[in-house]
Amino acid sequence: MSKQEKEQTTAGHKVLTVIGAILCVILTPILVINLTLIAKSYFNQDEVPSVGGWLPLIVLTDSMSPVIQGGDLIICHTAEAEDIMINDVIAFFDPAGNGTSIVTHRVIDVVEENGTISFQTKGDNNNTEDKLLVPAENLVAVYKNRIAGAGNVAMFMQSPTGLIVCVVMPIIALIAYDFIRRKLYERKRDDDTAALLAELEALRAEKAAKQD
Repeated sequence: MSKQEKEQTTAGHKVLTVIGAILCVILTPILVINLTLIAKSYFNQDEVPSVGGWLPLIVLTDSMSPVIQGGDLIICHTAEAEDIMINDVIAFFDPAGNGTSIVTHRVIDVVEENGTISFQTKGDNNNTEDKLLVPAENLVAVYKNRIAGAGNVAMFMQSPTGLIVCVVMPIIALIAYDFIRRKLYERKRDDDTAALLAELEALRAEKAAKQD
C-alpha cells in the first residue's frame, strides 16, 4: 500500500470513528431516557413518568402564547402544591377533561378552603380564566423552560416514519459503521502483513545474493 493510500485509509477510519461517536452520543441518552419513561409509565400508570423529577411535555395549542407556542416541548419539574405561587405556570390534569389530558396554564390565584388548596388558572392567550378550579391533586409539575418547535419533532419521532428515520436508520448506520470499520482494519492488517512478508523476502534475496 502506498503512502497516499495509507493516508486515505487512516482519514476514512477517523471519519467513521467520529460519525460513530456522534451517533452514540446522540442515541444513548435518548434511548436511556425513553426506556426510563416507558418503564415508569408501565409500573406507575396513574402518574406522569419523569426522570429525577423532570418531565417533558408537548404543547398542542397556543393558549399560552407568546410565552409558550403550540408545537413547543416544555421542560417541567414536579412540585408540591404548597410551593406553587401566583404567576407560576403549572401543568395539571384538566379537571374538565377525561382525567388524562394535561393543560399548562398560569396560576392567577391560589385558593385555600378548609385546609385544601386549589388553583385558579388562565391561559395567557385566553380572554377568560379557566372555568373550574384545579385541585391540588391534579397538579403535575411546574413549568421551567421550553425548546421551541421540539414538540413537533417529538411527535414526528413517535410516528412510524419518525421511528424509521430516528431509530431504525441510526441503528443500521451504526451496524454499517462497525462493519466498514472492521473491513478497513482487516484490509490494513493484511496489507501490513503482505508488506512485511515482501520486505523479509527482499532481505532474504539480498542476503542470498551477497553469499553468492
